[in-house]
Amino acid sequence: MLLAAGRGERMRPLTDTTPKPLLPVRGKPLMQWQLEALARAGVGRVVVNTAWLGPQIAARFNGVFRLQPPSNKREQLSIQDSLQIHYSHEGQDFGAALETAGGIARALPLLCPPTGAGASAEVFWVLAGDVYMPDFVFSPAAVARFLASDKLAHLWLVPNPAHNLRGDFGLDVSAGIGLALNLPAADPRPRYTYSTIGLYRRALFEPPWCDIATGNPLGIKAPLAPLLRAAMDNGRVSAELYAGAWTDVGTPERLQDLNLNPPSAQP
Repeated sequence: MLLAAGRGERMRPLTDTTPKPLLPVRGKPLMQWQLEALARAGVGRVVVNTAWLGPQIAARFNGVFRLQPPSNKREQLSIQDSLQIHYSHEGQDFGAALETAGGIARALPLLCPPTGAGASAEVFWVLAGDVYMPDFVFSPAAVARFLASDKLAHLWLVPNPAHNLRGDFGLDVSAGIGLALNLPAADPRPRYTYSTIGLYRRALFEPPWCDIATGNPLGIKAPLAPLLRAAMDNGRVSAELYAGAWTDVGTPERLQDLNLNPPSAQP
């Protein structure tokens, strides 16, 4: 699921007429970087939620996204190099975005259709359409490891940027597996920033963790962090650090800097 429903208040006036995921980064819409990475990894379907100026996103990408072959090759790319795009139009259905957990609950019927595919149909990626991570690989091996675990979510964390120096979650690797920690305010252990990319089980968005009905027919707005923190308190969220290039494109200044000085991977 690619999250693309936010208003982008801090990006105004740029987002007054353009949804943030469509703002140009290095010659293409910001969310296209994520779509390309998903297609390269062999992901076949993506659900995009929309609200603010959502029709622009649907008009830009329609129902299929295809990777473009390199300019020095004439052959056509295979069907495996394309993504089927489904939309969850929160703005059209409810008049506004439903926040992260509310939006995922709304999209669950699209994310996990009854296909008879077993446990793998209950697991999906979640990523933000306004974060720049050009080198991230949506690895099938990561999905397989997650499926073999008992975790409800697996998060990729990054070193804290200047605009989030306190970080979001702790990380415990003492047991040989990275566990995300919901640290109390007084805990001195380091915190890291959630990159916005993670693997999730459908079960996290069902009781007892989430009380929103599947499909969110009432349009309930709910954030994701409380669900994650509750699962962390029960040892059900794993995590790892990501050292590649990462930018939360949250302000016009960050967007300008990203276009003028693309980030490099951290050592």
